[in-house]
Amino acid sequence: MSVQERKERERADRERLIVATARELAEQQGWDAVTTRRLAERIEYSQPVLYSHFRGKREIIGAVALEGAAEMAVELRAAALAADGPRARAAALARAYLDFATRNPAVYDAMFQLDGGLTFAHEDTPAPLKDAFAALLDNLGEAAGEGVHPGLFTELFWASLHGLATLTRAGRLPPAEADRRTELLVDRLAVV
Repeated sequence: MSVQERKERERADRERLIVATARELAEQQGWDAVTTRRLAERIEYSQPVLYSHFRGKREIIGAVALEGAAEMAVELRAAALAADGPRARAAALARAYLDFATRNPAVYDAMFQLDGGLTFAHEDTPAPLKDAFAALLDNLGEAAGEGVHPGLFTELFWASLHGLATLTRAGRLPPAEADRRTELLVDRLAVV
């Protein structure tokens, strides 16, 4: 291995460490606790080293969001693959999405609530974000029904899931009815 390759590997390792540490700190104490000073202390590198990877907290949030989107896409596809039929896939996708949001609240915030400098619904949308949406879109086409644009149906389904995740987490919806809400969503939106 050349010196250059070793340096690139070490740089990539440091970047993964920064993202993992930010994610861990955010999940434990919230995003307000994630500061460049605190991250530098936790990873045992100076702030200038941290800034050589990320220009600031916004870029770190973006990196966590991209990592989370990639993880969510894998979980959504696995849930859909394990289900048989369009309605069962829609229900499995809904449960997997809501479970992901519940298990990873800080990551979910990075993906959808905080400014990570990422663009959505544009040509320059980063691939992990497109892939997370595609994990829904690729598995909801039949549930949309005849004459319904699959992309629009997927957007509505996603928006509904996001609303449920956000309102439940904020304590606006009683958690005891979560499963019934998910069933109702699938029953009303999925026509098959």
